[in-house]
Amino acid sequence: MSELNATDKSLLEIHRKLRPGFGTETAVYGTILVSGLVAVSSAHGESSAKVLITVAATVLVFWGAHVFAGTVARVGDRMTDGEEHVYGVRLALRHSARRSLGMLVSSLPPLVVLLLGTTRVIPDEFANECALWVGVVILAILGYIAFVRRGSSIPARVLGTLATASFGLVFIALKAFVH
Repeated sequence: MSELNATDKSLLEIHRKLRPGFGTETAVYGTILVSGLVAVSSAHGESSAKVLITVAATVLVFWGAHVFAGTVARVGDRMTDGEEHVYGVRLALRHSARRSLGMLVSSLPPLVVLLLGTTRVIPDEFANECALWVGVVILAILGYIAFVRRGSSIPARVLGTLATASFGLVFIALKAFVH
C-alpha cells in the first residue's frame, strides 16, 4: 500500500464530499455516454447549440430510463433495516433517483462548455472539442481516485488513470475518424 501525500489526501476528501453525485458508477457511465454523444453529434460540424440540445435531451432520457429500471428492479425488495419492510414504489423511486444522480452531475461540466460555445463566450468548434477533453479529464480523475482509494502504488495509479481516461480518448479518435 502506497503512502498518501497531501494532494492525494485532499483529492480523497473532495471525492468523499462529492461522491453521492459524482464519484459513482453512474458518474463514470454518464461521462462515457456524454463523450460518445458529443463525439457523434459534433462529428459533422454541428454547432455547439445543437450538440448541447442533443446531449442534454439524451442524458435526460437515459437518466429517466435508469431511474425507472432501478425503481422497477427494487420494488418489493426486502430492506436491510432489520425489520420486515419492503421497498414500495415511492421509496424505490427515491432510492433509484439518488443512486442515478451521478449520470446527471457528470454531464454538467461538458454541458457548461457547450453552453459557453452556444453563447459565443468561446468559439463554437472549440467548445465541441473542449467538451470531449473535459470528459477525458473527468474520467482520468475518477480513475486516479479509484486507484488511490484502493491504496495502489504510483505506477498502478498512473496505469489506472490512463486506462480510465482511454474511454474518453476513444471518442476523440472516433470523432476524428468520422469527421
